[in-house]
Amino acid sequence: MAGAPVARPLGVRWIHGSPSAKHNGDPEIQIHEYDENTVILRQNKAVNYEAPFLFLLFGAERAVLIDTGATAEAAYFPLRGTVDALVKRWLGRNPRVPKGDYGLLVLHTHPHGDHVAGDGQFAGRAGTTVVGAELGSAWPYFGFDRDAEAVARVDLGGGRVLECLATPGHHEAAVTYYDPWTGFLLTGDTVYPGRLYIDDWPAFGRTIDRLIAFTESHPVTYVLGCHIEMTRTPGVDYPIRTTYQPDEPPLQLSVAHLHRIRAAVTELGDRPRHFPLDDLILHPNP
Repeated sequence: MAGAPVARPLGVRWIHGSPSAKHNGDPEIQIHEYDENTVILRQNKAVNYEAPFLFLLFGAERAVLIDTGATAEAAYFPLRGTVDALVKRWLGRNPRVPKGDYGLLVLHTHPHGDHVAGDGQFAGRAGTTVVGAELGSAWPYFGFDRDAEAVARVDLGGGRVLECLATPGHHEAAVTYYDPWTGFLLTGDTVYPGRLYIDDWPAFGRTIDRLIAFTESHPVTYVLGCHIEMTRTPGVDYPIRTTYQPDEPPLQLSVAHLHRIRAAVTELGDRPRHFPLDDLILHPNP
């Protein structure tokens, strides 16, 4: 791949629940094809209020699924079937790719339940590797157990190589993914339009510093986390467990948001507290 990525419009209207879960007509999984090799998925809020976003990226040799959602049961959250259908369709559009050898790699942003619940749906799937999200499995896979400052690379083939960074703060095992193909910086629950729950305040500050430094040498089109919890009113979020969010802002943030977070972290210093910004809220855990 040559040249800097170009940001495509991301004006999709995400499914956001309904006033009555009983009458919710949204699909179990919303599928948005950002481009012919990149798919963004969102889980139905009526199935789980977290409604996480997942990312399916295709390379010439294998695809990677980042996170597996908040529900284990395929009857309520048919992730495996959805991914299988998307892979089949992609292979149909790319006849030069050997179908029998095409692999699937399942990675995670961190091991909280709303990001790993669907892992079991991929057990026994041919050509599939599921890397556990916990510190003891994810970090050795990337080599972060030996060097937490390393940038790991995951080669999907055809020039699409993800760059992966250890980014603790929200969770000790958190990982951020950069996709040079799209320019996406996939930040999981570290940065997104919602409540940034921070378990380790000093580590979070170091992570934000590292992400800012990374963006200085890597063109970023969008910063994409895994949830939307804010309203369009600056600094105002939806209550926890909300299942209807008609006034959601866009999912995508920008590098400028990283700098705003950095300024807030500096302002708070060693006295972290609940701190609303226009598009997100710093929420250090006690």
